[in-house]
Amino acid sequence: MTAGRFPKTAMVMAAGLGTRLRPLTDHRPKPLVEVAGRALVDHVLDRLVEAGVETAVVNVHHFADQMVAHLARRDDIRIKISDERAALLDSGGGIAHARRLLGDDPILVANIDSLWAGGQTPPLQTLGQAWDPEIMEDRKSVV
Repeated sequence: MTAGRFPKTAMVMAAGLGTRLRPLTDHRPKPLVEVAGRALVDHVLDRLVEAGVETAVVNVHHFADQMVAHLARRDDIRIKISDERAALLDSGGGIAHARRLLGDDPILVANIDSLWAGGQTPPLQTLGQAWDPEIMEDRKSVV
């Protein structure tokens, strides 16, 4: 991956109610449901760290206190919390609400239930190799 080209900030969409995973989400948020011994949110954050992302803005809503406590244990990536406890905002609203935390540079958006599995090359490294800001839409022109 070319340093400086791939986004250093990611928005992690983690505020959903997780209704399709009930009863697993009756007492915890979907991002804390474990798959292969790790919470979903940790799988996503691990891949972001592996790709060189330095800051993850994570939106929280359902069982937000559990999420904030869990994320506070991470020391390998800077975590910023976008608090949506007052209202669930869906994807576009969640990104707009977090805008002040995201900065002005390009961002990567990751859904909490995205589990990337790769072969010889980690999946986000493959994405990074294809990342070309010269041909990608300037988000400032659409915000």
